[in-house]
Amino acid sequence: MDQQDTQQTADYWTEARAPLSSLLFLLPWLIVYEAGVLSIGADNPDALRNGADYWMRLLLGRLGAAQLILPVLVLVILFVWHLAGRFPWRVSLSTLGGMLAESLLLAILLLSVGRLHDYFFHWYHSDQAPQRLLIGTIAPDLAQAVSFVGAGVYEEVMFRLCLIPSAWLVFRMFEFPSTAAALMAALSTSFLFALAHHIGPTADAFNLFVFSFRAIAGMFFSAVFLLRGFGITVGCHAAYDLMVGALLATVAQSAV
Repeated sequence: MDQQDTQQTADYWTEARAPLSSLLFLLPWLIVYEAGVLSIGADNPDALRNGADYWMRLLLGRLGAAQLILPVLVLVILFVWHLAGRFPWRVSLSTLGGMLAESLLLAILLLSVGRLHDYFFHWYHSDQAPQRLLIGTIAPDLAQAVSFVGAGVYEEVMFRLCLIPSAWLVFRMFEFPSTAAALMAALSTSFLFALAHHIGPTADAFNLFVFSFRAIAGMFFSAVFLLRGFGITVGCHAAYDLMVGALLATVAQSAV
């Protein structure tokens, strides 16, 4: 690898983490989800919204803000972050393409982690019936695919973009070192991420197998967020959910 290739690789690793890159990479996912919810949901769009999306819109409504402002607010947060950090105003198409490829590779890696979790869990609990490993409820239809994209966007907004920095600040207030505060923020928000799927009237019944994997997945997404930035975290989460949905749909169809 010559010096120019090395410089381009270094530029990619830095540029892909920048808030502006995340904003531009997030925009298509956001448009697909919001347009899908409005077109497929028709008179009841809330039925397609995932929990994090619904909770944040509910909070905005109680604060007197229009619920439809949420996607704009997410983009504004990334834009303000970019301004505050004085990041370069440069994003190349090759960087956005690399972010997509990296998201897919990380999603495949998380699938592998899931298979290992499945193996060790059932090795330890050999007397239990097999489980299906997933983050959300899977159904092989367009409406659920739209919901997967929404989970990738808004669960990451809530649990990684908002809660990890907030938790980090709380731990820093108690004078924990920066690295230790980041680790504890990742662990605590991952636990909340897993727990949130079992809270509320439409929540999943508690299942240790699924809960433990969601906690592991939360830590995985937290690591991606801290090391590779918000955009790739969203892409990884959405790609993982879509891959799992497609795999389970294929298995279900072949079993008919």
